[in-house]
Formats: sequence, C-alpha cells, structure tokens
Amino acid sequence: MKPLLPPKRRSRRSALRETFVIVGAGQAGTQAAQTLREHGFEGRVLLLGDEAQAPYQRPPLSKAFLANGMSVDRLYLRPQSFYEANDIHLQMHSPVDRIERNAGRVVLSDGTRIGYDRLLLATGSRPRVLDIAGARGTGVHYLRTLQDSLSLRSKLAPGQRVAVVGGGYIGLEVAATAAIAGAIVTVLEAEDRIMSRVTSAVVSDFFTAVHHRHGVAIECNARVVGFHGGERLEAIVCDQRTLKADIAVVGIGAQPSIELASAAGLPCDNGIAVDEYCRTADPNIFAAGDCSNHYNALLKRRIRLESVQNAVDQATVAALNMLGDECRYVEVPWFWSNQYEHKIQTAGSFSGFDHIEERGNRDDGRFALLYRKQGALLAVDAVNMPGEYMSVRKQLKEPHLTRPDGIASHASAIQKQAA
Repeated sequence: MKPLLPPKRRSRRSALRETFVIVGAGQAGTQAAQTLREHGFEGRVLLLGDEAQAPYQRPPLSKAFLANGMSVDRLYLRPQSFYEANDIHLQMHSPVDRIERNAGRVVLSDGTRIGYDRLLLATGSRPRVLDIAGARGTGVHYLRTLQDSLSLRSKLAPGQRVAVVGGGYIGLEVAATAAIAGAIVTVLEAEDRIMSRVTSAVVSDFFTAVHHRHGVAIECNARVVGFHGGERLEAIVCDQRTLKADIAVVGIGAQPSIELASAAGLPCDNGIAVDEYCRTADPNIFAAGDCSNHYNALLKRRIRLESVQNAVDQATVAALNMLGDECRYVEVPWFWSNQYEHKIQTAGSFSGFDHIEERGNRDDGRFALLYRKQGALLAVDAVNMPGEYMSVRKQLKEPHLTRPDGIASHASAIQKQAA
C-alpha cells in the first residue's frame, strides 16, 4: 500500500502571492518547509519556532550529545545557508500566542499578526511533569530541549548518584549514558517491568540484564512521591523507601502541545485530530508530528506517535496536501533506541499478540522477535539485527505478506498469552 496517490485537486505550486505558515521549527516543520520548495511552491514559506536555536535533532540529546561526544553544530538539521537558498523565512524565538481562524492569521506573543493561506501545526510535544512535591526543583531534570541536555550534561560525572524516574526509551538511554560516564545510576519504574508500554517481557528482561551488567540498578513497582533538598537535590522519596540522589532525570512520557489548536476550536484528543491527509477540521489548517493524532489504515485505529519517522513522513504528506494533492499518510510506525552496544529497532504494534516467533540468539545479543495474532504478523523487535528488521518491516507494510506459510525451521516459538 503506497502512501502517496496522484494529485487530484488544483495545484497550488505556482501560487506566488500565497503564504504558508508553519508553527513549530522542529523535525516536522523543517521537513514540511523543505517539501514545499522541492515540489515547486513559489509563495512565501514562514517557519516559526519558539526556541532560540535553529531547528535541530532531538534523539541525540539523550545519547551521543548528552555523552559529550557530539558538538552543537552537528545537531542542526540544516545549515543556515539551506534556509536562505530555499527562501524559507526562518523566524526563531517567535512563540505563537493564538490562531485567528476567521481572519486567517496567527498572532505572535509580541502582538505581531501574520496572515496565512495554509497553516501547518507542527508544535510537537513536551515532557510530562510529575505532580508531586519538589518535581520542578533544583537537580530535577526533564529532557526535551538542547538547553535541557546541556544542563544535564554539565552535571554528569563519575560518582554522581543519578536517579532516573521512568524505564522507557528516554529514561534507559539516559541511564546508559550516565553509567558510561561513571555515575551511580538507579532506574525507578512504576510498572512491573521496564519498557512495558512499547515491547514484550522478553525484550524487557534482556535489557534489564544488560543494564545490570553495566552497574545500573533497576527498581520496578517504584512509585515516586516526592523530592527532598534545598539548593540541591538530596533524596527521592518512593512509596516504599527513600533513595539518596544528587541528580534526578524524569522521563515518564510526553504530552502533545495542543493548546493553540484547542483554543482555536479544533478537535483534540490526545493530539490534534487529523484525517489520513493530515487535515484538521479546518480545511486550511494541517497538523503533523508529535502533536497530531491520526487514523492509521494499517493498524486500523487512531494513534499519536512520537518518532522521527512519523515527523518526517507525516510532514511530507501534509506539505503535499497543502499544495493541493490528495496524499494519504499510510505508514508502519517504527522506532529505535541505542543503549550501550545494543540497538533495538521496532516496527508495528505488538498489542494483542498471542504468539512470538524468535530468530537469532539472545545469548549472542542478536535476535529478533516477530509478534503474531492468529498467524498474522503485527510487529517486530530486532536487537542488533538490522537486516532481519528491514525485511520484516517491509512485510508489515504489505498486508498480504503478514500471514506465514509456516514457522521457519531455524526459529523457536515462544507461546505467550497476550496482555
């Protein structure tokens, strides 16, 4: 199933007097601006960001950049010359205060009014904040922006006691980076296993063992109820015990930035509601990336995704539809995480599986798990097996290939009742 269909509506590519405004200068916003120019739009493209820095990558903030192994310059998605050469008006430090739909314009926080013919909301997401005592105090970090990563990076050092609240991808990547830096690391996870929302117990157990080998303590069923300390953090209070800590990093997920859309009267439900064409309820307003909630035809349900893949692919489709095309966003969700020497790549949704087919060898640190329901392929987790991962991901996008003729002789089957 291909996501892009032939154009059906009137093309807007040569509309010299039109203005397309993109709110959000991250991965999705930058990709949309680039796509507009690549596909011949000759009008004005305005890319508005609320941070001071030009658009940059976020995945390295919890990995290579946090480990001080990457310069700020290498984070930037495009050099300044790219925006100039493509006549993209990049305007940073320009938060948008509201959308005036009837007038077809956005109003910046400084009162500046900017009219638009088409508007793309690529406002992204922000970290969920613990609603407990001391959750915003000194020594408690949330990781989303470049400044967040710089602040945390300056404090990671051998012997520092680092508590990571949340055992998802971000939390575990931070834990691995801190452990490599020589810190004493403890992961506090509220559920009964790490990564419980994104993978099966098999993968959770594997990475738990990996972290233990690197000296990281993992405590599950640990609910944090408060942070103690004055000018610096001293301890984290859990419902069962108190843990001494110098630094806390909270990684308990993200929430979509929907305030602009909601205030403008656009339907929102765990994200800005869009159709398969990335359109909101207003035909002149589109949304893409972390902030959007779309119907996925392959998964047959509405989802909101926080990934580079979704930001890039969905923004591309949104931009083409802003130009007048009829392009459906139909993609298999995929993600990755780097922890120590291991890279896990996942595609699809493992929810509801009743059978796991295993390939490779967990003892060698190279294996892939194929999740099935009544024989049909739902998802794949691959650890250090990129070739296997790419092969299975291709099958996930072709529904007629997802039912096996039989289980491969080299694979071992693990029976498990779906959660």
